[in-house]
Amino acid sequence: MMNLLFVGDVTGQDACDALGAFLPGFKREHKIDVTIINGENSADGNGITPHSANLLFKAGADVITTGNHCFKRQVADSAYEQSHFLLRPANLGGSAPGKGVCIIDRGRYSLAVINLIGTVFMASADNPFKCADEILKKLDTKNIVVDFHAEATAEKKAMGHYLAGRVSAVMGTHTHVQTADEQIMNGHTAYITDAGMTGVGDSVLGIEKNIIIERFLSYYPKKHVFAKGEQSMNAVLTVLDEKSGKALSVSRINHIIRV
Repeated sequence: MMNLLFVGDVTGQDACDALGAFLPGFKREHKIDVTIINGENSADGNGITPHSANLLFKAGADVITTGNHCFKRQVADSAYEQSHFLLRPANLGGSAPGKGVCIIDRGRYSLAVINLIGTVFMASADNPFKCADEILKKLDTKNIVVDFHAEATAEKKAMGHYLAGRVSAVMGTHTHVQTADEQIMNGHTAYITDAGMTGVGDSVLGIEKNIIIERFLSYYPKKHVFAKGEQSMNAVLTVLDEKSGKALSVSRINHIIRV
């Protein structure tokens, strides 16, 4: 069996630092074999940088996935060039820096991680369903995890059903709110609409709450600043049968980080 931990969107350097202090012990306690972290907002001001990616790898990420903010920072291109295990959505097109798929080889088993982005209420991208089909044709492992970074719950749910039985897990990201619909589809594929976020719970999606409230009151744009305070980790723990790629269990984690 393989214990797979998927950590929801990390918001800012404070969250990276908190995760770095907390995650190694959590992984030992729960005997985690593979850790995937969505880090597209890991840099202060959002986006990802070589520095924030390095913090997440040091915290214990085996693979970092991203989303619509993957190229928000000008220095991001070099981060994708430095690591085979930092992904951007595969359906952004072949000319984009980096890649959208990687393979973790552990000897007795291998695990593929695919990063895709949705197209409903999002910037334009290639069709994620067709992109998934093309990628799956080329993979030579039964253990496959998909981070589907999308806004619309219907699009995420549709992707889960579309890939059910063909991949081990479909983990939704982007909305920063953990959903309560974890399940195993077709008796094979672990699914959740959104894994949630790692950051300050006393906030609006990780952002200082008064900034967002004022924006709704005045309709005047204000610079987003990540909130300060007690950090928590939203994540999903999935147990896989590495021989068949089948998900045996899936459970949500909402853990206050105390170090």
